[in-house]
Amino acid sequence: QLQASGGGLVQTGGSLRVSCAASGRMVRDYVVGWFRQTSGNAREFVAGIKKTGHTYYAASVKGRFTISRDNHKNTVDLQMNSLTPEDTAVYYCAADSRIIQSSIPRADQYDFWGQGTQVTVSS
Repeated sequence: QLQASGGGLVQTGGSLRVSCAASGRMVRDYVVGWFRQTSGNAREFVAGIKKTGHTYYAASVKGRFTISRDNHKNTVDLQMNSLTPEDTAVYYCAADSRIIQSSIPRADQYDFWGQGTQVTVSS
């Protein structure tokens, strides 16, 4: 089971950190991805982290967002800096143990999903 938390309301230019906590499985054994979704749109890849720790980012967030894994806490966090209203969305974390590198950005390749957490950036 995955549980996302940490969303909220922030002004443009501000920062937020969302966290994905796993129970019943160890995050280090999975590829974990963060996706976001706005009303009427498909889930959009934001960032992913492989079992090896290698990270991947969507072009729109590269340099502003950082994905990290804490094996002791069994969490995968997404630190979001320099937020803009375009980052407003429901953020979801997902995990899969068998996903290949080229499929990391594909939401349909993940077996496990957490509930979303709302991130709202005001202008």
